[in-house]
Amino acid sequence: MRAPAAPPLPAALLSRCSSHPAPTLRVLLYRAPAACRPPPAVARSVSVSVDAPAAAAQPAVAGAPSSTPRRRLILLRHGESAAGGRSTRDHDRPLSKAGRADAISVSNKLQQMGWIPELILCSDAMRTKETLKILQEHVEGLSEAVVHFIPSFYSIAAMDGQTAEHLQKAICQYSSDEILTVMCMGHNKGWEEAASMFSGDSVELKTCNAALLEAAGKSWVEAFSKAGLGGWKLHGIVKP
Repeated sequence: MRAPAAPPLPAALLSRCSSHPAPTLRVLLYRAPAACRPPPAVARSVSVSVDAPAAAAQPAVAGAPSSTPRRRLILLRHGESAAGGRSTRDHDRPLSKAGRADAISVSNKLQQMGWIPELILCSDAMRTKETLKILQEHVEGLSEAVVHFIPSFYSIAAMDGQTAEHLQKAICQYSSDEILTVMCMGHNKGWEEAASMFSGDSVELKTCNAALLEAAGKSWVEAFSKAGLGGWKLHGIVKP
């Protein structure tokens, strides 16, 4: 059964409703005081070294080192040697007075620059051994380094184009991953030839000059592998 229809509204009531429109719905927007509002976002500036292009960000790995270690290589030529007598072999010639003074000067400069090796590989010739002794007497850190005398350093330096590879093999053989600075002491022409090949620059090493080289690597094997020949950074030449 249908519900009965509602009776119509009186005409007077309809007239009053049409003359009063429906009220407008207003929405108030609350604006927080300035002290409560978060500050506007500020763009951050990132400083990038000009020495190398910026690398893409890598995800952090728990327990991983923050960066690849920098490995430093010092190629030091012995101090000036004395002429020696007629019966003195070249291998046995000692340092001259000037050579001893130069060794003292270079030892002080290496200490000031913070280039103190943890491992020293040295030719067994008299003049290189005497140069090393003076360095150790004047710089405490040098006396604490592990030292190996390598007889082949004397002969290899006279052979064209072989010193760089020979030094690489010796360093990888005697060093460990924990050692970050190695010094090799020897002779020309091999030492300045090796410094030139490692750095890709033309390097001249006079007596008691030291070439300071650097490359990155988790190990010495990796440093030599990545840098190769010509990829080592030459920081400069230390002179007396």
